[in-house]
Amino acid sequence: MITYTSKRIVCPHCGHHTMVELDASQGDQDFYEDCMACCNPIHLRLHRDEERDRLQLYVDSDDEQIF
Repeated sequence: MITYTSKRIVCPHCGHHTMVELDASQGDQDFYEDCMACCNPIHLRLHRDEERDRLQLYVDSDDEQIF
């Protein structure tokens, strides 16, 4: 099973490409990384799919408005 890898993501705020280090040894995770270009927080959700032996990364800006 994949537990440690690097992934290139795109900042949802400014579009800057950046690398993030992913450590899935602790299972599913929910964390924030700051963009190196615009300094806004990027919400990352990591899901470890053991059946298919892969990691799924969801990138979000957390700036959606709920009415």
